[in-house]
Amino acid sequence: MIKAVLYREGKNLTGCRLKGHSDWAESGNDIICAGASILTCSCVNTLENVYGIIPRMNEVNEEEAILDFDLPDMTEAENEKAQVLMNMLRQGLEDLSAGHPQNVTLSIKERRKQK
Repeated sequence: MIKAVLYREGKNLTGCRLKGHSDWAESGNDIICAGASILTCSCVNTLENVYGIIPRMNEVNEEEAILDFDLPDMTEAENEKAQVLMNMLRQGLEDLSAGHPQNVTLSIKERRKQK
């Protein structure tokens, strides 16, 4: 099961933690894992490479299938751009979990306290 958590602060999405395998198919043939991965990686890569917003990578572990990031402090203009991408990520993960509830869960929680 892929467990996706989006973190929010007020109305803003501020981070994401994706963990686990969907077990829909064997590794290398699992389109559910591929979908979740491409959504999340595209969000992070677009933040960095298009908008110059460098997310804080809290944990990346391919073996355990973990990708965990938070948005950095940003200007209002940067936050507006980041929210478009974070809401795209939310919508994509909602669609994936709605279509495959036995393989993907999505929750939205208040932002964790930074260490």
